[in-house]
Parts: sequence; structure tokens; C-alpha cells
Amino acid sequence: MELSKRYQPSEVEEEIYRFWEKGDFFRADIERPSKGPFSIVIPPPNVTGRLHMGHALNNTLQDIIIRYKRMDGYNACWFPGTDHAGIATQNVVEKVLAKDGLSRHDIGREAFVARVWEWKEKYGSEIIEQLKTLGCSCDWSRQRFTLDEGLSRAVHEAFVKLYDEGLIYRGNYMINWCPRCETALSDIEVEHKDVEGNLYYVTYKIKEGGQVTIATTRPETMLGDSGVAVNPNDERHNGLIGKTAILPLLGRELPIVAAEEVDPEFGTGVLKITPAHDPIDFAIGKRNNLEAINIFTKEGEINENGGRFAGMTREEAQEAVIAALKEEGALEKIVPYMHAVGHCQRCGTAVEPIVSTQWFVRMKPLAEEAIAAVRDGRVRFIPDRWKKLYFEWMENIHDWCISRQLWWGHRIPVWYGPDETPFAAHDEQEARERAKEHYGRDVELRQEEDVLDTWFSSSLWPFSVMGWPEKTADLDYFYPTSVLMTGFDILFFWVSRMLMMGLHFTGKAPFPEVYITPLVVDAHGQKMSKSKGNSIDPMEVKETYGMDALRFALAQSTSKGRSMRLPQSLLDEARNFLNKVWNMARFVLMNLGDERPQLPESVTALEDRFILSRLSATISSMRGNLEEYNFNLAVEALYAFVWHDYCDWYLEISKERLAGGDGAVRGVLYHTLREIVKLLHPFVPFISEQLWRTLGEEPTSVGLASFPVTGERDLEAEAQMEIFQEAVRAVRAVRAELSVPQNAVVSVLVRTEDQRLTSLIEEMQGPLCTLCGASEWRAAPDIAAPEGSARQVISGADLFVPLADLIDIEAEKERIKKELKQAESDLERTRRNLANESFLSHAPEQVVEKERAKEEEFLTKAERLRANLASLEG
Repeated sequence: MELSKRYQPSEVEEEIYRFWEKGDFFRADIERPSKGPFSIVIPPPNVTGRLHMGHALNNTLQDIIIRYKRMDGYNACWFPGTDHAGIATQNVVEKVLAKDGLSRHDIGREAFVARVWEWKEKYGSEIIEQLKTLGCSCDWSRQRFTLDEGLSRAVHEAFVKLYDEGLIYRGNYMINWCPRCETALSDIEVEHKDVEGNLYYVTYKIKEGGQVTIATTRPETMLGDSGVAVNPNDERHNGLIGKTAILPLLGRELPIVAAEEVDPEFGTGVLKITPAHDPIDFAIGKRNNLEAINIFTKEGEINENGGRFAGMTREEAQEAVIAALKEEGALEKIVPYMHAVGHCQRCGTAVEPIVSTQWFVRMKPLAEEAIAAVRDGRVRFIPDRWKKLYFEWMENIHDWCISRQLWWGHRIPVWYGPDETPFAAHDEQEARERAKEHYGRDVELRQEEDVLDTWFSSSLWPFSVMGWPEKTADLDYFYPTSVLMTGFDILFFWVSRMLMMGLHFTGKAPFPEVYITPLVVDAHGQKMSKSKGNSIDPMEVKETYGMDALRFALAQSTSKGRSMRLPQSLLDEARNFLNKVWNMARFVLMNLGDERPQLPESVTALEDRFILSRLSATISSMRGNLEEYNFNLAVEALYAFVWHDYCDWYLEISKERLAGGDGAVRGVLYHTLREIVKLLHPFVPFISEQLWRTLGEEPTSVGLASFPVTGERDLEAEAQMEIFQEAVRAVRAVRAELSVPQNAVVSVLVRTEDQRLTSLIEEMQGPLCTLCGASEWRAAPDIAAPEGSARQVISGADLFVPLADLIDIEAEKERIKKELKQAESDLERTRRNLANESFLSHAPEQVVEKERAKEEEFLTKAERLRANLASLEG
């Protein structure tokens, strides 16, 4: 197979993935001899999802590690799958129904769930196909879905076990309610946003005489007031304790109670108590036996408890209550006030705290072992700083509300008897048996209508994908997994819960390491989002650059910081690198033809020793950095070796020997190319596979080849080559800086007493002349520099390039002096700006930074020009 003149990703990527799938190269075989298991479970994307840059980053990094480990001899398995995404998926299908003028209630639960399954079968594989487009080498034979039969069995087993252990209970508690999604939300599904609102100062009359003013951000909730509270230590108001306030508009009597939760500094220091719609009020109300009066319907409208305001939306009710308070003379004043309001993470609607009967998991007993596992080192966070946030959340954990008022999801495996006694069971038959044991007879049962929070099934993911609760070969071999790679945004939603559930049900942490990926931001450090218009669509990048370029740029940008930038320039650089790789391979193969020479048993040429030593150093660096998840450092090592060591130096030096038919150089050239293709593969699988197939090497796919192993270093060769490179750069600098014509042939004189340098110049005479456009290089301890020579200082020597016959020395000196004068003038002006306090305090930060960069630029330029002038003046 010949390589085309240019690499065209669009022509090969899809075909290469089909080649991988046809060859079944990603399937992990437990029976295959290996170094042992290495497994990763994919953070299952929502079945409604499309590939975004966060997905692209996370899955690229996982793929790099799994491909590296597979090549390194491990039985590597990447378990893929998708999440049923309860609220998100139900919302999508409800919108489809709405276009036909229908709601889910119009068609009923069974028909609606069937419609969602139809939608899932039709559209739910899009994200999987996009992951394949990215190059993900998942074991697709093990693909799972969080609502498939096996995972449903795992969910039932987990629920029943936790219920029987007293860790799941049903109770009336304050929960977060989304009126749009019409379901309960856990605390971490609520995003708090600062909102510009008001403080409304409302006057409440005291039954025993007098009045008190109370400040509130939500006057409409006063319709549910059942008490008033003051701090017992607040001398301004503690005399009110035991008295009765009268609720404006409705005339309800409200006991005034003591509560240390009341902040004397907020508002007037007096708090209206609405136990059904505020977590603090709920606690105060429970302690003081105050009635919890719910004033909202599930759609977020005022119910019959709101009197004349019934039927209004929350917004309408607020306006109407304010107007009524004004009319009654009970509204003292309105003051602007910024405060945090909880919003549904899925739809953005302001959530309503309500008291509701829900199902909960007791988290503190489960959290204890998960905290211990991180403290004692069984689980390591990378970077380590995420551990602090993990501990803060886990040590202050609340019980988890797991019931959702949805139809799409795992229906809670609980059945109720005639007196509402709940029976948790794996199926209805088991529930009937439990009920019969309880009642002493067969009774009618009714199944719980609610479904489980999506994150409940996701928390079982690392072991349920392997067949738990059955004792499967996969579970025995691949569990615990080797590492979890995920974003910090689901550290609480998912990571902590997997740790708790894994430890509780299997006795083992589901993974020993958690690598937290950074957040992808734009060139200005802003989070990418569609609304800001700064997001990059990976599928569009594929069309322009190819997926390998995206993968390489992502790996190159990934450090262990909180965020990483992905400017357009990085994609351009990645594409340029891949073009360089392609052209490099073309050059080598054009020179070798059909020959695939072996590496010689011994190499003597300095450049051969150098490139093999640098190859060994690169392999060592890449292995070490991949083991520590330093993706950017691994890429930098690879980039520097390919672009500089191999292309810039070795290929250029080897051309003369290649033309002369030198067999050793051909073997070294090909061996190094083949190893480069293997090193490239985890990062850029498509181009590396295409190159491997062109090489015609075994095994069939480069992904099945062995990852290169570190060989011996030849530090002497590297040191000698460093001196060689320094000498070449010195002559090239003279040619560039002093305007030597491109086609002019120079001679180079080196004054040195270092015999090793003299020998090096003699040995490398050919390459030195070729790379510098020189006719000769001469070295001696007493060499004299002719008049009009440019001088450079290199390690252990003075280097002279006679220029009198090549350029007008005096004219060149005048040109340099003129440029130097301008550079010094620019530098002085820039320094004046930077010394100006007014400029520094008023100019935008980016303008000041730009000025500092200019200072550095002008300083460097001036120093370079002085050196050039000094060189010409001897």
C-alpha cells in the first residue's frame, strides 16, 4: 500500500473503525494470556446526549489509557453503555407528544413508557456512534443500558437489600420539587443562582396588642404561614415569645415561638414560619408542633389552602399578594435584595421546597466506609486536591431522596397492602409472599407509582455492568476496575455514590484511582456553552481537522489543573504535526521501497546511536507519564522526539548515507519509524493504523502490537549530538541574522583546544556542511579569524564565519545600528508606560500584560542586535 501525497482523515477514519470492529480487536478475552486485567467503566452518557467537548476529552483520555494498557500486554477491557436519564429522556418524549397536542397523562403510563422505548431504539444510539467516530476502543460486546434486564435485576437487589437493612425508608420530609418536571430532586440536582429580588417588609398584628414587622423575599408563601419565630437571645423581640400574631389577608392565628436558627441581623430579626415550604421553617415547625400547610399544587400553582389566590401561578400570586397587602395597609416597604434561589439542574425552573412523602437512603452509615477508603489510601484522587472537597461533602452528607414522580425509569420495587404497609421485593410474587406472611392471608397489592432517581442505578454501574448480583466470570476477573476517569461536576452525583455502593455490596472499592478531568474552556478561560456561542462541536472539528487532530490537541492541553484551554491554534498545530508524521513516513518508505530492513546488531554512527538513545528516553518518559496520567507531558515527549530528534535532525543527517546505500542507516531509520507508529497509536489511532497497514507489519492492527519498551541510553552520543546541534544552530543564526544570501556557500572556522570537539567536526564533516550550506569546517587551537568574520561562542570553542566576500560588512553594521536604535527607542517608551502608575491602575489587565510582553520582546531584540554588531566588529 502506498501513501498518498497528503493525509486525508475523512477518507480513512470510518473505514478504519469498520476494520477494527470486523476484526473484533477490542473484545477482552479472559482466557487470553496477559499481564493481568485492566478495566475501566465508561461514565455512561445520557441516551439523549450528543457528543460535546467534555465527552470528547473524557473519552479520549480513557481511550489513550485503555489502548496503552492493551498494547502493554494487559487484558484491557473498557465497559461501555448509556444511561436512561430519567428526567431528560422523559422531557424529550413529552415534547414530541406535545407537538401532537398530547400529554403523557392522555395516553397513560404503559403507552408512554412504550413510546419512550421506541424513541430510545430510534435515537438512543447516536451518542454511541459518535463515540466510535471519536475512535473509542470499547468492548462493544459488553455494552449495557441502565434500564436493561440485567441492570434492573441489580437495582431491585440493591433496593431490597438496603430496605431490609433499614437503610431505605419512606417519610414526610422537606424535599426540592420541580414544578416543570413535576418531580422531587435531590439536593445536588439543584443549582443555586443569585437573583435580583426584593425584601418585602410586612406588618403582622399581635392578638394581645401591638404589631411586628417581618421581612420576606417571598410574600406569596405567607399563605402557608403557621407560626412566627424570634431568637430567644434577641432582647428586641424575645418578649413576643408565647404571644399570637395574626396573618394578614387570611386572619390565621400564628403562635410566636423561640428559635435559635433566627438570624437577628436578617431583616427585622423576626421570621415568619412556613413549615411546608422552607427547610429551616420545617425544622422549627416540627419542634414546635406547627402545622405544615402546603399551598402549592404539583404544577406550582396555589391550591385551595391559598384562599382567594387559589389557581394562580407563583408569579401571579406574588403580585396579587403584594397588591392585597398594600390595600390592607400591611406592606411597610420594599427593599431591593440579591439572594440565591435554587433551580432545577435539568430545566432551569426555580424549585419549590415542599413537604412530601418520598423514599430516602440513609447516607451517613454508607458514607463512613467510603470516607475511610479515601483516608487510608485504598482510593486515590488525581489530582489530590479533590480529596478535600470529597471529605467536606461526605462528612456533611444528607439523606438522599431517591424517589422521582416520573414514568420513565426503574419503578420502585415496593408494593402496598390494604393498610398502606410497604413490602420491598424483587418482583410482585415475592411481594405477595411477604404480604401473606404479614397479614396471614392473600391481599390485594398496589405497586409504588414513583421511579428511582437515575443516579441510583448509576451508583451500581461498576459492578452491575459485570453482571452483579450474579457471580459472573467478568465480575470475578475485572472487578474492582483499575481507574475511574470522570469530570468534577459529577464527583457527588456519581463518584461518591459508586464508592458507597461498591464498598457496601461487594466489600471492595470499585476503583483504586479516580482521575478528575479538567473543564474545557475557550481561549479566554470562559466555560464553553451553546448560549455563549463559544462551544466547539467535536463533530464539526472532525470535518475540518479529523478526529486524530482533536484527540492530540485535547491530550496536549490536559494538565492536572481545574480547567484547560482549547484554542483554535492548538487544533492547527495538531493537524500540522500529523501532516509532518505523514510526510516523514512517506519519505522513509519512498527511500526503502518494499524493503523492511532489520535493526543492525550494533550501530556505530553517532547519529544512529543518538536517535536510538533518544527513542529510549522518549519511551521511558511516555510510559512514566501515562502511568501517572500526565497526558500533556507524554504528548510533549512524543512531539519533541518525532518533530525535532527524528525529522529535524536524524532524517536530515541520514539523507547522504541513504543516497549512498548505507544498510545500517536504513535499518535504524525503519526501526525508529515503526516504533514511532506504535507510540502514536494510543493518541492518534486512525493515522497510526493507516501507517501500520502501509508498513505491512504484524500483528494485523497496531493496537495489538506491543508498546515499545525502554532500551539502553547512550548518553555519550546524546552529549556529542547536542554539541553538533549547537554548532549548526550557531552558523544558521549567523546566516539568518546577518542577511547572508540563501544560496551562498560559507566556510566555518572553529578555534578550540578540545580534541573531542575537533574529532566530532572531522567525523560529522559531511552533515555539518550539508546542514549549514558550508564548503568546509576546520578546527584547530590556533585558528585565526579573517577580517570581516562573524563570531559565535559555543561550548568549548569560538566559531567564525568569514563574510567579507559574501555581504557588505559596513552596510550590514549600519543596518544593525539603525535597527538597534529603533529597538532601544521602543523599549524606552514601553518602560515609561510600565512605570506610569496611572496607566497600571486604569488600563485593562490584558493591555498591561500586552505591554509587558512588548518589553520582553524589545529587550530580547536589542540584546540580539548588540551581539550581532559585536560579532561583526570582532
